[in-house]
Amino acid sequence: MTKIDRYKQYRYLCVLMNKIILGFFLICNILVITSCDPYQKVLKSTDYEFKLVKAKEYYNEGEYSRAIPLFEELISVYKGTKSLEKIYYFYSYALFGQKDYLLAEFYFKNFHTYYPKSIYAQDALFMVAYCNYQLSPKAKLDQTYSRKAIDQFQLFINTYPGSEQVKEANDLVEEIRAKMEEKSFEAAKMYYHQEKYRAASVAFENMLKEFPDTEYDEEATFLVLKSNFLYAENSIDSKKEERYRKTIDIYYDFSNRYQESKWIKDAEKIFAESENYLSKIKV
Repeated sequence: MTKIDRYKQYRYLCVLMNKIILGFFLICNILVITSCDPYQKVLKSTDYEFKLVKAKEYYNEGEYSRAIPLFEELISVYKGTKSLEKIYYFYSYALFGQKDYLLAEFYFKNFHTYYPKSIYAQDALFMVAYCNYQLSPKAKLDQTYSRKAIDQFQLFINTYPGSEQVKEANDLVEEIRAKMEEKSFEAAKMYYHQEKYRAASVAFENMLKEFPDTEYDEEATFLVLKSNFLYAENSIDSKKEERYRKTIDIYYDFSNRYQESKWIKDAEKIFAESENYLSKIKV
């Protein structure tokens, strides 16, 4: 072995020893830190009353990530006892505080099922709906959770009609419906801009049925008219007469309801062109 080779071997051994020593000290530091960490002592404790007190402390301080593992253990320990009711309730709220709304909804729902006569039952049912409200996305996205939230709020209102939370539930339902209304309107407009006029007409009509008090009522009704007109205009000859007649019927409805509309002149133009087509085929 040459001097160069021996030197390389020596350097390799030095580096290896340094890594081993560094790793040893890191492990020692971790053991020291964890052994001194009060939370680790709580986790390892077999005094469940003490754990319950600490779990509530962590919960009240907003340290949900520390409270949750303790509540999970305590649920199994106190199963079948009177203490479980409050533990289960606090655990559900800890999950909510951690923004785990899906799991929180699951446990709030279970709580209401298991403890229907509890003083917390009313709030638990409200929170089932409120978790879905938190999961409800922006108007442009899928509104499955919005619909679920509305159904759950309605269930809450029907179950506890005298509750002080009924007003809040109704207000939240209105907020969600406004978002769903916007989603429905924009989806119908998308069909219209894609020149899918039949689909646009149906989408606008469905939107008006679902949201009869919508702020988009006038514009949506006009777009039903225009969609039907463009659908008729682009139809095969054998279908045009029927579709222009339907357009005229929609025009009468629109003009009667919105005589001062900013779209009234456009509507009158559509009516005139539809009448003109029908007059030609009668000749």
